[in-house]
Amino acid sequence: MMNNINEFSGKKVLITGAAEGIGKETAIHLSRMGAFLILIDVNNEKLSELNSELLHNNHILINFDIGKIDEIEGKIKQIISLTGPVDGYIHCVGIRSRRPISMLYPKIINDVMRINFSSFIEITRCITKKYNYNDGLSIVGISSISSVRGGASVTAYAASKAAMDGAVRCLAKELASKKIRINTVVPGQINTPAYSTLVEFYQDSKDPTLSRQYLGLGESKDVANVIVFLLSTNSSFISGSSIPVDGGFLSS
Repeated sequence: MMNNINEFSGKKVLITGAAEGIGKETAIHLSRMGAFLILIDVNNEKLSELNSELLHNNHILINFDIGKIDEIEGKIKQIISLTGPVDGYIHCVGIRSRRPISMLYPKIINDVMRINFSSFIEITRCITKKYNYNDGLSIVGISSISSVRGGASVTAYAASKAAMDGAVRCLAKELASKKIRINTVVPGQINTPAYSTLVEFYQDSKDPTLSRQYLGLGESKDVANVIVFLLSTNSSFISGSSIPVDGGFLSS
């Protein structure tokens, strides 16, 4: 429970991968708490659908492919010129990859790392420049239990999430002098559109992760609640951490 339910009133929060799943749920949650949102997604139609579910109608929607790394700095400059310095950044964009080593070609690895990891670092680099953020900026990246526990054929995806967790531990120390905190959340299996695709992959067999995730399949709101906590002043003594939201998976 927040000590101040109006804490996010007027706060400016950037969310990538905002149009569905965890990003969408977090956006809806923050809009109800009064935040002003800058929402980025490659799917313009779903962005528009999300906007209709948000409280207030003055949020900024940006149709942009975050994989275009060289264009990120220019995009961030445009955003800051419109909104002024930001108070929060949540990196929800990401792509899954399920390929055995025999099919794990350099292009596949580069694509996964570019979207899941490199874009996170580039946006963080740009947002943490002077005049682009307010004191107390909190950054949250969406990692995965794959960053901790391995699985067959998820090498590229797991590596990209492990890279994010490792980077956050370093960046937390580097950015502390700027009064910036940075953390990741580490979800288990969450009931999102991406998980629906995974269910199709397993077909009639049972998802082996859920056999260890003893609290069952999570919902996007379960992760959104922790993200909002990490953005708030209630978590002001937490930085450089990777916090499981995994239904008990990593303890089993």
